[in-house]
Amino acid sequence: MNNRLLLCALLALASCSETTPPTTSDSDVDAARNFLRASLNNDFSKARDYMFTDSANTQLLNVAADQRARMSKDENRHYQEATIRFYDTRKVNDTSSVVVYDNSYKRTRDSLLVFRSAGKWLVDLKYTYLGDKQ
Repeated sequence: MNNRLLLCALLALASCSETTPPTTSDSDVDAARNFLRASLNNDFSKARDYMFTDSANTQLLNVAADQRARMSKDENRHYQEATIRFYDTRKVNDTSSVVVYDNSYKRTRDSLLVFRSAGKWLVDLKYTYLGDKQ
């Protein structure tokens, strides 16, 4: 009887534990939104979960994180409070899109290349910084 009570208590505790949301995205725009929101929130480790990981993308994300670390508290707060606005999604092919967006703080349109790899939508920062020169 005591074992059953212990088991029930453990199951109840386990069901109450906080679960972390999945780091996958349902669509190209969803991946862009998740990546941008994490970046605006200064959570670059979470942004990395939505990014295609290669040396160039890692270096670009590290540069962005370093730039944010040097910003004032006030400027960081503006980024965290910013909303993301999407203007266009251009399908490149069945597995990739270019998403055009800006944020309510900087109000400068930019583009992200998002592609599907191994069933997961990922951001490729190289497109944003290098465009077609890659």
